[in-house]
Amino acid sequence: MSTEADAPKARIVVVGSLNADLTIYCDRLPQPGETVHGNGFAVNPGGKSANQAVAASKLGGQVSLIGAVGQDSNGSMLLDSTASAGVDVTRVRRSGAATGVAVISVDASGENSIIISAGANGTLTPSDVTAAQDVFTDAAVVCLCLEVGIETVIAAAQAGHDAGATVLLNLSPYAEVPELLARLSDVLLVNAHEALLFLGLEADVPDADADAEAWEPVRTQFADRGLQRVLVTLGAHGSVVLDSLARGAEGQITRIEPTRVNAVDTTGAGDAFTGAIAARLASGESLADAAAFASVAAALAATKKGTQAAYPGIADVERLRDA
Repeated sequence: MSTEADAPKARIVVVGSLNADLTIYCDRLPQPGETVHGNGFAVNPGGKSANQAVAASKLGGQVSLIGAVGQDSNGSMLLDSTASAGVDVTRVRRSGAATGVAVISVDASGENSIIISAGANGTLTPSDVTAAQDVFTDAAVVCLCLEVGIETVIAAAQAGHDAGATVLLNLSPYAEVPELLARLSDVLLVNAHEALLFLGLEADVPDADADAEAWEPVRTQFADRGLQRVLVTLGAHGSVVLDSLARGAEGQITRIEPTRVNAVDTTGAGDAFTGAIAARLASGESLADAAAFASVAAALAATKKGTQAAYPGIADVERLRDA
C-alpha cells in the first residue's frame, strides 16, 4: 500500500534566464548581408528558463523560478507572464542591469533564427541559488539550461543533487561543460547537433530517421561519459530516449515518433518540450513516457505564434493524443 511519503515530490525548480523576445516575422530568413521585408513584429515574454517554467506549470507542475530581470518594463512583463501561469517568481531578483533580450526572426514555415543578449541574466550568480536554498528541499526536478553563467548552473545542479532531485540539463545554447556538471546531471537533453558536439565531431550520430538499434553506440558513448539517461531531439523526426537505467518494457533505447501539426512558429517549442519533460518526471513518469507526452506538447506550441501564450495545458495535450 502506497503512503503519502511514497508519492513523488511535486516541486520543479527552474534556474536560469528570462528574456524579452523581440520577434519579427518574414517570408524567409535573410542571408548574410541581405535585408528582407518583415510582415509583423511582436514583443513577448521569453527566455529558455522562463519558457520552461511556464510550460511545466501549465502542464500541472508546481514550479519555482530562480532568475534575474531588470527594473524596467520588460522585467515587469516577464514577471507578470510567469506569475500568471502559476509560477512562483518570488526568487526572481530585480537587477540594476537591463532585462535580457532575444532578437528573433521567424519565416513563413515557422523556422527561426535567434540572437540573445544576457542583460540581467548575466548577473545571476551562485549566491542567488544559495539564497533560494529552501525551494530545493522538496524538489522533484531541477531544470537547467546554459543561458546563464556556468558557475550558477553548477551551483543549482549541486543543490538539486544534494536534495535528491532529478537534475535535467538542457545543453542549450551549446557550450562545453565541466565534468562536474555532467556528473551532476541525471538527464541530459540535447538535439542531434549538440549530441555530436558533446561526444566529439568524430562521433557517429545516426541519421534522424534511423531505428532504435542504430543508436546503441551513441548510448554507450554517453554512458562512458557518465550520462546514463539522455534524450536526443530530432526536430521533425521526433526524439530518441537513451536510458541505460531503464528496466522492463521501456528498454534502453526508445524512438519517440513526431506529432504532425501545421507549424506556425517553432520559437520556444523546444522549451515547451523541456518543460513538459520536467512536469512528467516530477509526476513520476518514466523518461520514455515523458518524452512521448512532451512531443505532443511541443508540437502544439508550434501551432501558434510566440512562446508562453502558445503553450498548451494537459487537456490540450490529451485531446491531441487521443485524436
